[in-house]
Amino acid sequence: MLLRPQIMVFIRVPEHSDLSKHLDLTQSFAFGIRHNDAMPFSRIAYQFLAGLLIAGLIFSARAADLPAAFTAALKQAGIPLDHVAVVVQPLDGGEPLLSHNAEAALNPASVMKLVTSFAALNQLGPGYAWQTELWADGEIKEGVLNGDLVIKGYGDPTLTLERMWLLQRALRARGVIHIRGNLVLDLSYFDLPLIDPGAFDGEPLAVYNAAPGALVANFNALTLRLKPEGKQVLIVPDIALPGVALTSQLVLEESTTCNGWKDAIIPFVPGDQQLALVVSGRYPRGCGEQVLTLNLFEPAATFDFIFRGLWTEAGGTLGGATMAGRAPATEPLLRFASEPLTEALIRLNKYSNNLMTRNLFLTLGADKYGAPATLDKGARAVKEALTQRGVSTRKLVLENGSGLSRIERISAATLSQLLGAAYRSPLFAEFESALPIVAIDGTLKRRFNGSSLAGNAHLKTGTLRDVSALAGYLYTVGGQRVSVVILMNHGNAHYSEPAQRALLEWVQTTSHGLPPLRAQEPLVNRSALQGDIEKNPRGPAGQVSAGASR
Repeated sequence: MLLRPQIMVFIRVPEHSDLSKHLDLTQSFAFGIRHNDAMPFSRIAYQFLAGLLIAGLIFSARAADLPAAFTAALKQAGIPLDHVAVVVQPLDGGEPLLSHNAEAALNPASVMKLVTSFAALNQLGPGYAWQTELWADGEIKEGVLNGDLVIKGYGDPTLTLERMWLLQRALRARGVIHIRGNLVLDLSYFDLPLIDPGAFDGEPLAVYNAAPGALVANFNALTLRLKPEGKQVLIVPDIALPGVALTSQLVLEESTTCNGWKDAIIPFVPGDQQLALVVSGRYPRGCGEQVLTLNLFEPAATFDFIFRGLWTEAGGTLGGATMAGRAPATEPLLRFASEPLTEALIRLNKYSNNLMTRNLFLTLGADKYGAPATLDKGARAVKEALTQRGVSTRKLVLENGSGLSRIERISAATLSQLLGAAYRSPLFAEFESALPIVAIDGTLKRRFNGSSLAGNAHLKTGTLRDVSALAGYLYTVGGQRVSVVILMNHGNAHYSEPAQRALLEWVQTTSHGLPPLRAQEPLVNRSALQGDIEKNPRGPAGQVSAGASR
């Protein structure tokens, strides 16, 4: 460890000692030794030895400075302080209000989406749009394409059912109604290893585990409707799934209550059958019709089902097979642009959409280093974007940029730096507005309800097994704006909400002696907004919560 008041002293700390966990070994600490050429050696030695004692107690001292309500709530939850990192930083400069374990590299879960979002705004710009290109490989005459329809994807993660309908509408406007040839999908823009959707947590059908892809429709989610009829429960897909065997083994219970129905059913793919789904378990009649959204197939197969289903519903026909291929070198018949990046970031962050983030991460790599997109290129592009904005990447470990990872790591200090850099950026409004608002929308809609925090903080959430995290911006009662980072990595992290609330309320309501952000502006009671903002748990029109995690 390097101690540098005005003299430099080197101390060897064992690599895996408790002290090395909590101290950044490149950090400098001042222990009050003044530079004085005439200072006696004995006085220097005395103060140096005192410094050693303080160094050994530095973690305890910082822990003692944390709000008592916060530490008490952590103790109640059984979460040790050395598994927690906190940084609270005034955004108009000065020392942190709180800094605890700031340099520890911890798993941030979905808070990592802030890193990918910040890099994307800076590298791609707020108006960036993905393209999907279509070719008619044959003659179009009287509404009939006598040849193949070729579609090349560039990773657009915003192709909801509504936008797929718009794409097809644009294709029909160019004279294509009936397709006599094949549907050829060009997936070459992404170069990805084989991805097992169940590898992360053994839940391969969970929508938050959907794999990225160059062509992705509706977040790779397929919707099934469960309908009690007579003494059975029917499974009816929203989009036709020709060739897919759907089997209901649900036992219909004569119950009028419907609490926890999803926990009582088990969807699974039997054996090695690629095109089959069985749903077993118990289903209360009182539930009526319910929706089950699943990540059933790899992205290209889901895109095929959705494209064909919507095409048929609109009166079109597609007679050939679906196959992988390459797009022609000619000008495409149609280029279909996505919604701008700023709109995508709102969905991505407010509803913590993993697939959208993973596609964005890959897009960054291809944009910076050329196609095809790879995970390595994505990681290098993100790190370069952060470095250019003065954000340290020394303890940043990236896998897919979404936080759906057991190996991704970042320090609270780095996240605090990133939040500060975003605040000083001309694109701050776009960055902050994409984050969930406490007790108002997104993944925070039902968090901290009844607290003065309601409407007064934009925070990204992060939740995995053994991980709970929050990071973003908070308004204090004095009108100041501060950034807040809370990272917890422990087996009891899922009990951390009371501690998080205690810390956030302390930051918001305590007078920290900071000047108001804009002294001339009257303070606004943002908690009053809670009842005035329309709450839509499904997000913008047509958005499902598929691919979302907290």
